[in-house]
Amino acid sequence: MILAAGRGERLRPLTDATPKPLLPVGGKPLIVWQIEALARAGYRTLVINVAHRAEQLVAALGDGRAHGVRIAWSREAEPLETAGGIVAALAQLPEGPVPIVSGDVWTAFDYATLRPVADTMALDDAAPRVHLVLVPNPPYHPAGDFALEGTRVHRDGPARLTYGNIGIFDTRLFRDAPRGVKLKLLPFLHDWIARGLVSGERYDGPWANVGTAADLAELAAALDRRAGPRPPPQSSPGSLP
Repeated sequence: MILAAGRGERLRPLTDATPKPLLPVGGKPLIVWQIEALARAGYRTLVINVAHRAEQLVAALGDGRAHGVRIAWSREAEPLETAGGIVAALAQLPEGPVPIVSGDVWTAFDYATLRPVADTMALDDAAPRVHLVLVPNPPYHPAGDFALEGTRVHRDGPARLTYGNIGIFDTRLFRDAPRGVKLKLLPFLHDWIARGLVSGERYDGPWANVGTAADLAELAAALDRRAGPRPPPQSSPGSLP
């Protein structure tokens, strides 16, 4: 599942007319980077939730065939926050472990590495029910979210990290939650961590959470640097150099 329903308040006025996941960076919309990364990892059936400017996202991505995937759309009359959006999409998601990522994150993380985690979760009921990918704290979030001890996630600890908006969630954890209401994910995570249900890993590779216009510009510049120098345009026959 890709979470794409948010309005992107801190990116206004860019997001007044364009849904945040469709903002272009590095030559393609933010969400397309995620779709292509998931497709490379073998995830070919995706659920995307939408609310703000929903029809633009649906028109741009359609059924997903252009990107080698099949997309099902979960529509929300208004953004229901992260957990609320997952709950609203439960009928379209399988029971058991599902990768859930944000549509406004860019990363080089290899989603294929989550497959063994999901397989273990599916086969062993004693395994953690949630697995989070944690990243070094960005400048705007120096305190981090959670601590990681081995593979176990704790609320507090000496070296806190930031949740990278990438995780595996057993969808059965959400089945008793109220539907159609706004629900933040953090209270659920705190409860699951207290019950010992959450594992995690640290990822130190390229990752960016686009929350502001400055974040978007910084990511665009970083992707230009990764792409390297571009060749000069070629003159067509008969044209001036």
